Amino acid sequence: MYKSTLALAVAVGVLAQQAGAAGFIEDSKATLKLRNFYINTDNRNHGTNTSTNYQEEWGQGFQVDYASGFTQGTVGFGVDAIALLGVRLDSGKGRHGNPTSASYAGSVFPTDSSGRAVDEYSSLGLTAKAKISQTELRYGTLLPKLPVISYNDGRLLPQTFEGGQITSNEFKDLTLIGGQIEHVKGRNSSNNEEMSIAGANNARTGKFSNKFLYAGADYKVTKDLLLQYYYGNLEDFYKQHFLGAVHNWAIGPGVLKSDFRYFHSTDDGANSNDPAYFTSGWYGNGTKGKVDNDLYSALFLYTVQGHTFGGGYQVSSGDSDFPWLNQGDGSSNYTITDSQIQKFGRAGERTWQARYSYDFAKVGLAGATAGVTYLKGDNIDSAIGDRTEWERDITVAYVVPEGTLKGLGIMWKNATWRSDIANTKDQDENRLILSYSIPLL
Repeated sequence: MYKSTLALAVAVGVLAQQAGAAGFIEDSKATLKLRNFYINTDNRNHGTNTSTNYQEEWGQGFQVDYASGFTQGTVGFGVDAIALLGVRLDSGKGRHGNPTSASYAGSVFPTDSSGRAVDEYSSLGLTAKAKISQTELRYGTLLPKLPVISYNDGRLLPQTFEGGQITSNEFKDLTLIGGQIEHVKGRNSSNNEEMSIAGANNARTGKFSNKFLYAGADYKVTKDLLLQYYYGNLEDFYKQHFLGAVHNWAIGPGVLKSDFRYFHSTDDGANSNDPAYFTSGWYGNGTKGKVDNDLYSALFLYTVQGHTFGGGYQVSSGDSDFPWLNQGDGSSNYTITDSQIQKFGRAGERTWQARYSYDFAKVGLAGATAGVTYLKGDNIDSAIGDRTEWERDITVAYVVPEGTLKGLGIMWKNATWRSDIANTKDQDENRLILSYSIPLL
């Protein structure tokens, strides 16, 4: 976090010369976000995986987001901050996960020296920012959500990244983004760490990198058509190109959304020849090797009168699994199959999905939504022939739309995953989340 602190110190030095500048204080915003998070995961007896059969944790999260305005002048300066605190409400040693030397913390909380969940954990992220015209530079703590890098917010507190990013909107309908990430803080951690991918991310003896470069462009061709290109490079692990197209088409009383995505991923540096940097996949006579993956997908969603019907298909080809920034302590990627439990991007895997959701506002119950998604993956390459997996995710949510408790949300997420992949355990999982935001400024 020292680099973020230094960045803030530089920004404060500049701001001190412009004390009272209009915009910096007047446009500042601060919000307290509260999240009460409960999760239980039942790892069914199957295969030879030795992980804990049952995990259960419950905690209260506090997140304060502060964003200043910009000082006046040709170049405007500002400061952002994110303060995070997680408090354990319940988590016994037998239900925390008892991670081995090769793994990270439990499902929600960091682990102390006795193998138990800590009572609390916290962190502070600071970001200096500067803006000229329609171009903004940020350095410090970042929460990117882009095709080649996306933070995870699936537990009590969000994952954060540390580095620099520049975003430009100088040209009409075109957004240009570029940056470099040096460290990441896990969603169940207070510490910054370097980055890795599956297969090399052993917590104690794995290989890591402190340099992830990325750049890309979003071009809004029309109000209904968005084209994207992004590039990402984790030094000594992989290079990745992304092409995407999103189109909305009014058909009858509803709208059809088409989402097409293509990733081309290849090896970089040590990953091409050093087994310690190899990733997971299937290579004929082994399960690790260099990055070699092409992933194609298409997702179609038709929304009408509160109903959303969807279907999609994805193919993962090549010797390796689909690569993304994955330290082994919880991560997200930009695939249409990134689900509650699994990612469905294994070597050779072909996945189809069906989904349905409904917004109950159409029948007078504003704030209530529900949805279900089913994914089935087959043709997974392995030493014992093609393997399969499937997952069903159910989500029911309600957000109070008005009154004293406006914004109070409750969500239940249920997932079931089954497979015939060697050395895995079937899983059933439940999450119950209460959330509420309080404006401070």
